[in-house]
Amino acid sequence: MNGTQWIIFILIIQVIHFLGTWKLYVKAGRKAWEAAIPVYNAIVLMQIINRPKWWVLLLFIPIINLLMFPVIWVETIRSFGKNSLLDTWLAILTLGLYIYYINYTQDVTYIEDRSLKPRTGLGEWVSSIVFAIVAATFVHTYFIQPYVIPTGSLERTLRVGDFLFVSKFHFGARTPMTAVAAPMVHDTIPVIKKRSYLNKPQIPYFRLPGLSTPEKNDIVVFSWPADTVKQFFVKSKGVEKPIDKKSNYVKRLVGTPGDSLEVINGFVHINGKKLQLSDRAKVMHNHIIYANKGVSSKWLRDVDASDYFRKYVPTGLTQNQVNQLRANGIAVGVDEDQKTKIFTDDKGLPIELIRALRLNLKEEAPRQRVANMTFDMVAELKKNSAVDSIVMEVFPEGEPGINVFPQSPYYRWNVDNFGPIYIPKAGSTVEINKKTIPLYKKIIRDYEHNDVKVEANRILINGQEASSYTFKQDYFWMMGDNRDHSEDSRAWGYVAEDHIVGKPVFIWLSFDNFQDGITFNEKPRWDRIFTTVGGSGEPVSYFKYFLIALAGYFAFDFFRKKRKAKTDKD
Repeated sequence: MNGTQWIIFILIIQVIHFLGTWKLYVKAGRKAWEAAIPVYNAIVLMQIINRPKWWVLLLFIPIINLLMFPVIWVETIRSFGKNSLLDTWLAILTLGLYIYYINYTQDVTYIEDRSLKPRTGLGEWVSSIVFAIVAATFVHTYFIQPYVIPTGSLERTLRVGDFLFVSKFHFGARTPMTAVAAPMVHDTIPVIKKRSYLNKPQIPYFRLPGLSTPEKNDIVVFSWPADTVKQFFVKSKGVEKPIDKKSNYVKRLVGTPGDSLEVINGFVHINGKKLQLSDRAKVMHNHIIYANKGVSSKWLRDVDASDYFRKYVPTGLTQNQVNQLRANGIAVGVDEDQKTKIFTDDKGLPIELIRALRLNLKEEAPRQRVANMTFDMVAELKKNSAVDSIVMEVFPEGEPGINVFPQSPYYRWNVDNFGPIYIPKAGSTVEINKKTIPLYKKIIRDYEHNDVKVEANRILINGQEASSYTFKQDYFWMMGDNRDHSEDSRAWGYVAEDHIVGKPVFIWLSFDNFQDGITFNEKPRWDRIFTTVGGSGEPVSYFKYFLIALAGYFAFDFFRKKRKAKTDKD
């Protein structure tokens, strides 16, 4: 729905409200016309139901209003003596239309000084829950949203199992675009696994003023542009989602509107210069390690390398052992020499499984291995005199990669040698032709809602032949610090300004082994708990200071109550 359609929709709602309540306004000592004036009628209604006028604001805040409307319907009928449980359910289940029945058929009396206190313990409990949900939804939607890192695309800057607070006010909160949705859940309702929203109506995009604009090196949470996933890790037909119901991703912003970006041998260059990353950015690349006497897994484990493979040579392996290994997700096969081997990721074989199956095996240490490491890890590993060389693994220029934007034969790019590519800025104009349309087609068609057709050597936009295009909004380029293990803009292209969600500011909890699911064996990363995401230098944990402050508060509260009790006794 565009702006005009929304104005018409709001006016229709006002007419519905007037027709259903004007007699009740009169019985409450007001004028009938007061039920017809937008906004003013809501202020008057708050006076009638004896509620604060600031409640009116809640009726105009998307998502929050969905929670407040049923409250107002119930409060309205109770102001005219309809207090039974049946009346309450009728008001809610008829979406407020029960008020029409009361307005036109019931001879009700306005109760000016009615008690606002719930009549039962259950009523008081329900009232408290409703307003707790309203407050939490307001904070979640417009200020701070909790978020957990589920994948390793930003390792080791942000780690799998980091629990974050994401600030929405830094870049300005994006008001909900999906008008009807369940509060405090994203695209799916937990447990029942059903969609949490209705696709229509959609509210026009609007962003509140922020403290800053997204800048290079910022870590940013955004709605994944390519998201059509109904449910992660479950194979199913894709679905079209509203922008604010697309899955949230977190990456590092490396290219801003108006930049020319190029990846050269694995390093990002902006406008011809190598991008200088934040000193907190722990960028990882695949490296090839060579040692004539063999590269030990212990060496890689000691420097905390990841994403390498381990190979074990078993002796006397039985079919039952093979079956048990495979049942535990362990690969058993043969190598190029047709010898039986056990293959695992960098975690290796669990010692408990080795003991349980009574395995007799030895781990291979091949002369050459590939592992994912930061440059600090590389420097540490190079101190080992048995290591002969370490070289960053780079796909050569001109060798097209798999699933690399824009998936066009005109651009033989890969993740290590990519671009140059222009990042559109609102108001800027680019030339459109058969070669450039693959770069901008998704923007023009999906993000800026135009019809695009390519016919022979002609580009048609909204049925008109076009040789240029002027962008309506800003675009950004996002990449993971875990360069060779991140699906990012190199795969699906630009991130539109209206997809930006917020900025991670604080890690309040962090667990190791989190990617294995909840096993109750997770190990807290104490050095990461209560640390900031931004800033410079090594992150400092404020957890101990929090515990000291918390202990101080409880001690103060204890002595305060003890002193009060003694005073009351005296």
